[in-house]
Amino acid sequence: MTITVHHLENSRSQRVLWMLEELGLPYEVKRYERDRATMLAPAELRRVHPLGKLPVIEDANNLGGQVVAETGAIVEYLVDQAGGRLGAPTDREGALRYRFWLHYAEGSLMPPLLLKLVLSKIPLMGKPAMKRIQPMIDVHLDYVESELASRAWFAGDAFSAADVMMSFPLEAARHRAGLGANRPATIAWLEKIHARPAYATALAKGGPYAYA
Repeated sequence: MTITVHHLENSRSQRVLWMLEELGLPYEVKRYERDRATMLAPAELRRVHPLGKLPVIEDANNLGGQVVAETGAIVEYLVDQAGGRLGAPTDREGALRYRFWLHYAEGSLMPPLLLKLVLSKIPLMGKPAMKRIQPMIDVHLDYVESELASRAWFAGDAFSAADVMMSFPLEAARHRAGLGANRPATIAWLEKIHARPAYATALAKGGPYAYA
């Protein structure tokens, strides 16, 4: 085993396990549980990375122990380690789409989803604010639906790391933000990724994951 994945239950780090399975790279999993009172990652993670957040990987074979944080950075690192597999398509338009979706997942789609989750924990003030957040989320979900209605995968005709990155926000949206049968192309895409053997193997290795 050369890559250690510091993995938190029900979190973005599930994508890293899936990515590693798709690429066939050897890895081991170090699991963590959330604090049951705060639902945050345990404080011990600060010994791995100063931010104390996941996902984080450690690659013992690279420069004596390379530590990489942030899901997008990890995914790009793994694409490089695998010689470009699951990376950007060779055509310019596909490559631009790939980069867009790779960064859109966390840069644009996740923030309103996370804000809705936080507001749902505030009994009185949260509900009125949530009514303003859902229309913002719907704009994103409609945009994603229109894109997936025109091609099989986010970057083009082939599955790529962009699809891995988009999995968590869309799974979260299905779970708690109104993604349903009225957006059939997106639901069909979710069913396709969930049917991939590497996805199933990653689930088995990762432990609890509420969004699959």
